[in-house]
Amino acid sequence: MTKKLSLPALVIATSCLALGAYAAAPAASAAAAAQPKLVVVLVVDGLPNEQLLRYRDQFGQGGLRRMLDQGASFSNAHQAHGITVTAIGHSAVLTGAYPYVHGVIGNNWIDPITKKSVYCTEDTNYTYIGEETKSSDGTAPTRLKVDTLGDQLRYATGSRSKVVTVSGKDRGAILLAGKTGTAYMYMDKSGNFASSTFYMKAHPGWVQQYQAAKPQDRYYGKSWTALLPEAAYAGDANPDLNQVKAGAHNRLPYSYYSESGEIDAGYYNSLKTGPFLDQLTLDFARAAVDGENLGRNPAGVPDLLGVSLSAHDYVNHAFGPESKLSHDHLQRLDRMLADFFTYLDKKVGMDNVLVVLTADHGFPNTPEFAQTQHNDAQRIDGDKLMAALDKHLSEKFGGAKLLSAWSLPNIHLDYAQIDKSGLKREDVESAAARYLLAQNGIVEAYTRTQLESGAANTTRIATLMRRAWNREASGDLMVVTKPYWYFGTGTSGTSHGSPYAYDTNVPLMIMGKRWIKPGAYGQYAEVVDIAPTLAHLLQVRPPSGAEGRVLTETLR
Repeated sequence: MTKKLSLPALVIATSCLALGAYAAAPAASAAAAAQPKLVVVLVVDGLPNEQLLRYRDQFGQGGLRRMLDQGASFSNAHQAHGITVTAIGHSAVLTGAYPYVHGVIGNNWIDPITKKSVYCTEDTNYTYIGEETKSSDGTAPTRLKVDTLGDQLRYATGSRSKVVTVSGKDRGAILLAGKTGTAYMYMDKSGNFASSTFYMKAHPGWVQQYQAAKPQDRYYGKSWTALLPEAAYAGDANPDLNQVKAGAHNRLPYSYYSESGEIDAGYYNSLKTGPFLDQLTLDFARAAVDGENLGRNPAGVPDLLGVSLSAHDYVNHAFGPESKLSHDHLQRLDRMLADFFTYLDKKVGMDNVLVVLTADHGFPNTPEFAQTQHNDAQRIDGDKLMAALDKHLSEKFGGAKLLSAWSLPNIHLDYAQIDKSGLKREDVESAAARYLLAQNGIVEAYTRTQLESGAANTTRIATLMRRAWNREASGDLMVVTKPYWYFGTGTSGTSHGSPYAYDTNVPLMIMGKRWIKPGAYGQYAEVVDIAPTLAHLLQVRPPSGAEGRVLTETLR
């Protein structure tokens, strides 16, 4: 029989429990206070996880291998949305949100009102500082509809925390920086890293000093050569599978120069394909750590540094992830990261640093290589497909022009014309979907009616495509190609953007020995899990649109 406590005894017992809780509080508070001084978020543009696994035995000790050995590494991590491109992937990293919420539905997309193409980070109210700015250049996070981890960190610390991001692409920097951080991006006309007037009126002194040294000029006339002995590349694809355009080359050594014979915009643009862009990006990140005292904040609050390394994407687009150039580039990036970690250890102390590494998307093989593996793989000319769809709908529905615009995989119908013609929107959508499904290379077609009502099927592909569809910004149909097929023309290279594993499965590694349990994790994880996990460790509110989970299995 359980003995009941009298009221006085109950009060005493409760008080003792409370005192015990208070006695334990100092230890808990001390543990809570042990936040990272610096969080470094690395995004390798266009790195499929399979490359990390395939080449891991060739990595050095201090870079990617260090993260694999000393950090938590997920083999089954995904960019879990259906349109796997740079802008969407970068948006996911620190918002923890999917496109249907965060509003960035592509690198470019069609504005449903104007029917004109818009760029993910364009905002003509702002310009690059000291650099030529075109109307379609990325200058601000205006189209990102939610906040980021960095925004929440600055809010929680009264803007005392510093959030700085740098990338070879404007969208890589801006979509990591969020609304209140500061983004710097590579200018391919001058080779500088510059910010925009969204963030400040003029660059701080450390940026001006960095630009004045013109480190980008040191690679003129230099060659990208193979890092490893020739035997290390024995399993790579024959470069002749990838027929590049006249005047270009697809082999190492790969030289950097300009047609004019002078250091000019042609040379600065050429640096994007190869390791030198990433080296410059990491050099600028070092300058930011020094110039902004990142990780040594006088206010005693954490700082955040985002570094998006863009060159792997350019290399994989041009030559494919199966190429020697892609293979070698990843090895060189590994050594660059080792040097960067050594630098951070000296400046901040790696015991005070939490590092996350992921990618914005993966990559399929080139169709030519995929065919040697007996896969059905081809390129689809999207403009020809849309012209045929336009003709089909016109013939079926009395001659009216019902297709208004497209930025595949999104397709926009002319609802005003449909209504004017006395047609039902759903009938036209369904007719378009049926036509597309009958075309070679198309495996799925989803309509606005299906997506708004939730009537699309419940397959994983359908789930990923629903996440990628934003009611206000996306098209009235979304199409999905067969595996290894993609929208594109030409006879060389490859591209990404599908909901298939080769595009979604990316690295997800977290390293920080005071907070993270090292190990190889086979659990399913998503890139949107990064922001909630970092919010938990930094003791701040998760970003507003975050849907990921805290990766509790990795936490000490």
